[in-house]
Amino acid sequence: MIIKDLSNQKEFLSGDHARLRELLNPCHESLALGYSLAHAVVAPGAKTRPHRLRTSEVYYILEGEGRMRIDAESAAVRAGQAVYIPPGAVQWIENGGRGPLVFLCIVDPAWRPEDEEVFE
Repeated sequence: MIIKDLSNQKEFLSGDHARLRELLNPCHESLALGYSLAHAVVAPGAKTRPHRLRTSEVYYILEGEGRMRIDAESAAVRAGQAVYIPPGAVQWIENGGRGPLVFLCIVDPAWRPEDEEVFE
């Protein structure tokens, strides 16, 4: 049995400038998973850098509100919503609320640094 406690996971600044804690990634440990799972936080008034993955991604918004941008599309997002991001789409998320924007990132197949391109 594998149980991960978020508070025990090392926080780091991702290439797109979200604060991340990786929970599950079969690239780093022996897991029979095809996807990875991370917890992300974007501070009030901040946004992630535009980036794209070779893989698909889902954001599940846990807390806060913001604006999701995928290629030419833009939409408001809030807690309780899931956002599908197709492979190769340029994406970023902006925190338009007063508190942190907190979400889960599910990447399938599992996230690897070489599968991500970050833009300035």
